[in-house]
Amino acid sequence: MQTVTLGRTGIVAQKNGFGALPIQRVSADYAGMLLKKALAAGVNFFDTARSYSDSEEKIGLALSQDREKFYLATKTPSTTVEGFWQDLETSLRLLKTDYIDVYQFHNPAFCPKPGDGTGLYEAMLEARDQGKIRFIGITNHRLHVAEEAAASGLYDTLQFPFCYLATDRDIALVNLCKEKNVGFISMKGLSGGLITNAAAAYAWQAQFDNALPIWGVQREEELDQFLSFIENPPTMEDPEIQATIEKDRKELIGNFCRACGYCMPCPAGIVINQCARMSQLIRRSPSAGWLTPESQAMMRKINDCLECGQCKSKCPYGLDTPTLLKQNLEDYENILAGKVKV
Repeated sequence: MQTVTLGRTGIVAQKNGFGALPIQRVSADYAGMLLKKALAAGVNFFDTARSYSDSEEKIGLALSQDREKFYLATKTPSTTVEGFWQDLETSLRLLKTDYIDVYQFHNPAFCPKPGDGTGLYEAMLEARDQGKIRFIGITNHRLHVAEEAAASGLYDTLQFPFCYLATDRDIALVNLCKEKNVGFISMKGLSGGLITNAAAAYAWQAQFDNALPIWGVQREEELDQFLSFIENPPTMEDPEIQATIEKDRKELIGNFCRACGYCMPCPAGIVINQCARMSQLIRRSPSAGWLTPESQAMMRKINDCLECGQCKSKCPYGLDTPTLLKQNLEDYENILAGKVKV
């Protein structure tokens, strides 16, 4: 069984972490089944967030009686000390626990530090002194913030998007975390659904012995696939996996939407984090599911764009989102008209 040690935390986790964002989309009973099955199979790191609607509550209902058998990470998006403490107390109550192993700032626009005037980092220290959290973490989609956090010596863990579409700078960040003994948690290992080969995703991540991928799980068949890797881990030595990764990198690296959702909500009601990557989605999954009347209506909302620029200003990847939306709509209409085949 492959394991990862999360830097100076000393946490030893099974290479498959459980990303609990998707369980907010399923019933409490189904979520409980997934969570219990994962724990029984050896998954021992569960990551959630105050922002994931009822995800924390579902974890608390399903796993609180086995609290000492797993590590728990959650997040606060708050930018105030008052909000920080409110989020922490709410998370502890819903998760039915006295402590959180890794408490993380959730994608702040800056790297909280002692003395920066916000009081946020000081609140983390106080929460740790009170025994309510064990380790201080941060998540981000902004590479410069992630690099600053990793180098600062202030954070025990860093969570950042990491998959086989990574740039050299992304990989350097993972290596920096190893050098600084900061635990690295890989989110979006399937790039928001654009990567469809779980074995290839796992094999690529396995090359980085300090990276703990957290896979977003919503269906039992998805969980079963990752659990199968515990006893039979795929490797980069497989020629088919190498070919898949090479093909995907050629097709996807560049200005594509990662579906992080930080551009949302749109004042015009456009589902930006779906519409801005429709060209990739429709080519990488059964196209019929993206050609329904509902999907057509969703895409044509792009015509209502207000050109306000909010989405572009919020994008942590610096994408020209309005232009990307228009390009995806044009491609979509050409596919509907039969001018482009998928």
